[in-house]
Amino acid sequence: MEKIPVIAIFDIGKTNKKLFLFDEQYRIVFEESVRLEETTDEDGDACEDLQQLRRFVLDAVAALPGREQFDVRAVNFSTYGASMVFIDETGRPLTPLYNYLKPYPPSLRQQFYEQYGGETVFPRVSASPILGSLNSGMQLYRLKYEQPVLYKKLQYALHLPQYMSFLLTNTACSELTSIGCHTNLWDFRRQQYHEWTEKEGVRGKLAPLQPSDKVFGGNYPTGTGLHDSSAALIPYLVQFKEPFLLISTGTWCISLNPFNHSPLTDDELQQDCLCYLSFHGKPVKASRLFAGREHELQVTRIAAHFSKNENDFHHMRFDAALVRQLHLKYPDAGVFAKRELSAFASAEEAYHQLMIDIMAQQRHSAELVLQGGEVENIFVDGGFSKNELYMHLLAAAFPDKKVYGADVAQASAIGAAMAIHSTWNKKNAPENLVTLTKFAGAIPVS
Repeated sequence: MEKIPVIAIFDIGKTNKKLFLFDEQYRIVFEESVRLEETTDEDGDACEDLQQLRRFVLDAVAALPGREQFDVRAVNFSTYGASMVFIDETGRPLTPLYNYLKPYPPSLRQQFYEQYGGETVFPRVSASPILGSLNSGMQLYRLKYEQPVLYKKLQYALHLPQYMSFLLTNTACSELTSIGCHTNLWDFRRQQYHEWTEKEGVRGKLAPLQPSDKVFGGNYPTGTGLHDSSAALIPYLVQFKEPFLLISTGTWCISLNPFNHSPLTDDELQQDCLCYLSFHGKPVKASRLFAGREHELQVTRIAAHFSKNENDFHHMRFDAALVRQLHLKYPDAGVFAKRELSAFASAEEAYHQLMIDIMAQQRHSAELVLQGGEVENIFVDGGFSKNELYMHLLAAAFPDKKVYGADVAQASAIGAAMAIHSTWNKKNAPENLVTLTKFAGAIPVS
């Protein structure tokens, strides 16, 4: 039997850790998924269990030769960002994999920003709001000042995608989509490392910078690994040449505009805008909204109040007449969490108002990065792309744009595979990786 040529992609999320095998048409021909229990760091804060994660990856790779129907030609990684693994000269991790939500010491934050331009100037240069541990370079700065003994043993600080790659190649590297992901390490004006990394002496703790399509040798040709948000953008950049806005929805709804090259303003930074780096090393302007998490919390509240099952809301049909009634009843956008549920006659009415309130915030968030770009198409992927209310309300919020629900199976994993396409795939990338469903706005939202 002729073996199927495939690439193995590890897609490491905060909750699910997955292995995919893609064939040359980027179809999933094998999938494995696990959930790993968290552990705690030395302060008792929850964090990824790095040993379990390491074991999952190495065991899965060791099992690949036994999958005799497949010819595994390469391996790559897509993982969540803003997480650093500190390794010594033997490659052993020196610390836990600290959670990017770990509270950051106020005194250390003040010390850093006072020394390197202040809390107004520095974020403009680094293209990121002040986010504490979520600025992963600040984790390295913290290690230097709070754990100097371990810092002296530090050989390299690797972002999680690059640590995954290191496990298979024993080659340490840095990579642009991770370095450019609100790390405080990159100077977006000069397109190089920020000067503080030199002044603090941490530049030498960052492994050599490699392009996103770099491949290392080993049992399998292995990529550098990519930050998942940037990887998920790759199928869209490959398939669509006209300017577009991608709203990637999940816990966070992130509006990504690869075609807006205007510098971030103070006002945009204060409203949670930032820049990523694409796999080509180009700035991608983005804004963030915590809408997925808010949706989850409020659906729970509505379901409890009206004695409904939360699953009932996942496929609720869009009711344009009800939306028009609610606009007359509540002409001003509000925060749904502050609304009294007793004011609504039904769960359907309450849920429609929740989505109207979320869309008012979503419109504002998307408009922040639409400025200055000639975008005609808005693509939505992730959970909300299947939500009729969200999609129709978004189309109504942007009547001069074409709004599409986009479907691409496992976009971040496919992006990691496409980043090293020429290494393993002799065929051209398929032109229909992303399928689109157009939505029309049937009601006013102003």
